[in-house]
Amino acid sequence: MSGTTRRRTRLAATLGAAAALALTACSSGTSDGGGQAGFITGKAGIATAAPGSRTPAPAIDGKTLDGKPVALADYKGKVVVLNVWGSWCGPCRAEGKNLQEVAQKYQDKGVQFLGINTRDVDPANAIRFEQQTGITYPSLYDPDGTQILRFPKGSLNPQSIPTTIVVDREGGLAARAMRALSTEDLEKMITPVLAEQK
Repeated sequence: MSGTTRRRTRLAATLGAAAALALTACSSGTSDGGGQAGFITGKAGIATAAPGSRTPAPAIDGKTLDGKPVALADYKGKVVVLNVWGSWCGPCRAEGKNLQEVAQKYQDKGVQFLGINTRDVDPANAIRFEQQTGITYPSLYDPDGTQILRFPKGSLNPQSIPTTIVVDREGGLAARAMRALSTEDLEKMITPVLAEQK
């Protein structure tokens, strides 16, 4: 096989993988990770795991959109709301202001929001999105999905964009929604975890 043919084959494979990823983007499915035991999906499409059966969250860390280091571990002892989003994603735009509103409401109650921005080739697009929606909490810049791939399969892992995940104070994956959220649904995810004994 010539060098040109090999390059074309690699390019075709890369484009095929990108197309497959695009098909899962901005979906509103309610898959529960293939029917794995340990968590249930409620009527609102919010999957939850009981305190005794939660999978530990992975070691999420890296640089924010503005280049500052951040890690999920920085917020141990707090309830953390992870939101996987992209500036190119319509449902992400729809829920952005809701996320910011709830983040402000709970910031003094032991809750920290952390975004994971993915598939934005240029961080300037994501920064502009945050400015337009008024988002003030940090977001990791994860253009190739490296952070997302750290979540264990069969757990409350992100499977579409947007996905919102609530991590308990001990670092366990407690709740997940794979769709754009209203403020009401977002609070339904947070308040039970926040009410758990420390």
